[in-house]
Amino acid sequence: MPSMPALVHAVFVVAGWLTYFLVTRIREQRRHPSAAVAWVLGIGALPYVGVPLFLLFGTRKFVRPSPLRPAPRAALTDAEAPEWATRLLAGLGVAPPMRNPVVSFQADGRPALQALIGLLDGAERELAVGTYVLGDDEVGAAAVERLRAAATRGVRCRLLVDSIGSLRVSRRLLAQARQGGVEVRRFMPLLHNPLRGRTNLRNHRKLAVADGRRVWAGGRNLAGEYFLGRAGVAPWRDLSFVVEGPLAAEALAQFDHDWAAASGQLGGSADAAPAARAAAADGALTQWVACGPDRAEDTVYALLMAAAYHARERILAVTPYFVPDDALLDAWCTACRRGVRVQLVMPARSNHRLADLARGRALRRLAEAGAEVRLSPAMLHAKAVVVDDRLALCGSVNLDGRSLFLNFEVMTAFYGAAEISWLAEWIEAQGRESRVYRSQRPPWQRDLIESIVRAVGFQL
Repeated sequence: MPSMPALVHAVFVVAGWLTYFLVTRIREQRRHPSAAVAWVLGIGALPYVGVPLFLLFGTRKFVRPSPLRPAPRAALTDAEAPEWATRLLAGLGVAPPMRNPVVSFQADGRPALQALIGLLDGAERELAVGTYVLGDDEVGAAAVERLRAAATRGVRCRLLVDSIGSLRVSRRLLAQARQGGVEVRRFMPLLHNPLRGRTNLRNHRKLAVADGRRVWAGGRNLAGEYFLGRAGVAPWRDLSFVVEGPLAAEALAQFDHDWAAASGQLGGSADAAPAARAAAADGALTQWVACGPDRAEDTVYALLMAAAYHARERILAVTPYFVPDDALLDAWCTACRRGVRVQLVMPARSNHRLADLARGRALRRLAEAGAEVRLSPAMLHAKAVVVDDRLALCGSVNLDGRSLFLNFEVMTAFYGAAEISWLAEWIEAQGRESRVYRSQRPPWQRDLIESIVRAVGFQL
């Protein structure tokens, strides 16, 4: 007969599996089969550790999928936008693309900082600024000072920082912001009510919105390395952009949603009021494409998957980290084999050693399929993808599992020829300055380490 401690242990294991089943099924937490098997085995082998870890890190969605009826074909037709993309995004509940009078990109740090400061200084009623990292440096201090100055002239100013990304920001800097009339919130602190979020789900979106009419966004955090560099070190290569028009209303609705989530009000997707999305008569056609725990579907991932099979000529991509799941990697390899030119540009060495370890197998498979993989000597932090001459994406999403499946993220889709051409030429220029990656089989020890890091590293 089993002893009482053994029975108690068995009951705890069964209770852990039941917890896993109820949370994943009731909340419809869809995940990769390998991740599901790992959680089941982990809870069975170490239930006293596995169950608390699952409750802390296991949830990745706060919104349940719901049946959505795609918008009528006529409502999605536009000469510039590929129908496969707009119909897919409509089916995923994404607001339709709108025309914006002004779009400008900033590839260099100083013009990007000037564009941001100009937006902050030009606000008349409201400023909303969200960042993953707020640096305790010249750039972070400048951003706070501009917000304080705006608050002094009667502008409502809100600053949202991620608690993990901005873990090292000084309390003095945030205190100065509050004392100057700026409303400040930290997104999901390390210690918080588990019913109001998960520590492992971070807000990686970067945006600044002035009066709901102008938005500054992209891949840059508000820290020195993204704009000015540091002593003896060049600034990271990154992309940001300013859009004037209805896209800013979408961005403000997104910020309002994130602001509420920071205080524990989770659930529902962000969407701007129809009246706020009044389209301009002409201008650049753009679309706000958010993804993360506040979206029922993995919108950017779904768009990238569809793009891999609809591309006819080229897929150009730049990203600091490349750790895609097997399905997306297979889709890009298949695109190579059917004659699509696939070019991936990334740093030879990024700022995350784990990401560099985890990317090896994916880079080898992509290069062996015929893709042009290029490694830049500089630290590339930009995130952009160009598909043929019909679609370009730019924003905060890295091509790894954490960005695609866990973080709160956003990309902007550009459908105009001028914007697509600008992003394509920038990616090509980075590629020309980079060395060609050559696929070489590593020793088995290295391959094993890469596999382990690839399996669990995106959680970190």
